[in-house]
Amino acid sequence: MDKVVHFEIPAEDLPRAKKFYSSVFGWKTEDVPDIEYTMVHTVAVDKETRMPKEPGAINGGMMKRMPAIKSPVITINVDDIDKAMQKVVKAGGKVIVEKQKVMDMGWNAYVQDTEGNIIGVWQSTRKM
Repeated sequence: MDKVVHFEIPAEDLPRAKKFYSSVFGWKTEDVPDIEYTMVHTVAVDKETRMPKEPGAINGGMMKRMPAIKSPVITINVDDIDKAMQKVVKAGGKVIVEKQKVMDMGWNAYVQDTEGNIIGVWQSTRKM
């Protein structure tokens, strides 16, 4: 069974969004300038794996709102992103943003389910 491993919050104004989530929920943020992205830590992470220390917890990210990504997105880890995208299409969904490499961490894509929801799909190059 594939698990939800990440969430993303799109924002018009990233500094304002970071301030909101930090002040309301106590989340920590970490900018990743190379990919114009902000990591969001809802729980502490292991320094080596960068994965949450608490079982079942997930962390996420924030990025500039895009035409295809207008609402919060959950991201699901899969063993094979290409197969997962094929399964989405076969089941009546659509690929919204094609597979793209994310530094040395893995690959992601965005798909749309049959109800119009955007879902992130993630294949890690690291052991999860």
